[in-house]
Amino acid sequence: MLVTINGEQRDVAASSVAALMSELDCTGGHYAVAINYDVVPRGKWDETPLAAGDEIEILTPRQGG
Repeated sequence: MLVTINGEQRDVAASSVAALMSELDCTGGHYAVAINYDVVPRGKWDETPLAAGDEIEILTPRQGG
């Protein structure tokens, strides 16, 4: 299905946030995910479905000065 990830349209096989993160090899570490501008808590990634046309933002914390 076609979704937009961080502004780039991509064809993915994943049907949930957890499956998407695995498909993108974004395992471990600290990530925040928003779907259509709503943040999805990590504890709900397994149960949060994806749909064609979703706009997904995957963010990692950065520290700077």
